[in-house]
Amino acid sequence: MTDLKKIRALLESEKKRLLDELEQLNAEGRPSEERRDGSPFGKREEEATESLELEKRLAMERRIKDQLGDIEIAMTKFETGKYGLCETCGKPIESARLELLPAARQCMNCKALQAKNAKNR
Repeated sequence: MTDLKKIRALLESEKKRLLDELEQLNAEGRPSEERRDGSPFGKREEEATESLELEKRLAMERRIKDQLGDIEIAMTKFETGKYGLCETCGKPIESARLELLPAARQCMNCKALQAKNAKNR
């Protein structure tokens, strides 16, 4: 049997961790006044490095926001009484899966079928 109070606490803890991570990422992402003197490529090297760092930061930000969205969906399902039900087939999601991935939206069978279909495309 799934301990829903424990899982809800895990979701809330993960949400806080992700919000802290997002805040830290945004604080680190502020432009630096530091410049590299003496580079043979000058300003182009700096711009390329800054562009790469921005791309990495934006990708991390997108991943965190996606995870936060999944957590919000799971918490809404708690409120509506639909938490733990597969969005595809409507059957209960395995307890072990929910304990490892509290924001899981599909049972293992449906997730495996989705992955198989994506691989065959």
